Amino acid sequence: MCEYCGCQSVTTIDELTREHDEVVTLISRVRDARRDDDVEGMAELARRMTAVLVPHTRVEEQGLFPAMAVEFPDHIAALEAEHRRIEAVLAEAADGVPGDTTWPERLLEVLALLRDHILKEQDGVFPASLATLSTEQWEGVEAVRAEVGGALPRPAV
Repeated sequence: MCEYCGCQSVTTIDELTREHDEVVTLISRVRDARRDDDVEGMAELARRMTAVLVPHTRVEEQGLFPAMAVEFPDHIAALEAEHRRIEAVLAEAADGVPGDTTWPERLLEVLALLRDHILKEQDGVFPASLATLSTEQWEGVEAVRAEVGGALPRPAV
């Protein structure tokens, strides 16, 4: 993912970016599972994606997005609406393989949306946050992260 603006030097953005990287890897594995007609594998990967995205989304929606919505309300509202669409399809696999035979194709469609969503955040929201958020707002974002944790281990310092 991007490294041109320096936003990854902010710990919170670095963590969000690492989570994006993990999700992109999982998206690739879902495509492989679909090619192999492994719907059970797709469902397992959807659950793994959900485990990464639940705390990730909370950090964005309870920390980063409220601070960004002041200057970019329509953009942030659109990103939150995309979160709901993505969550809904992933949630269908929460308890196993969905019975709906259209789910595998709907999952692939929503994962294409997720991939574009990630690019919008990394190429738009994250760099803009460097210029927009105050120290106090960053502290608020970091407090949300401290509260919700994350699915990925923190890098060794």
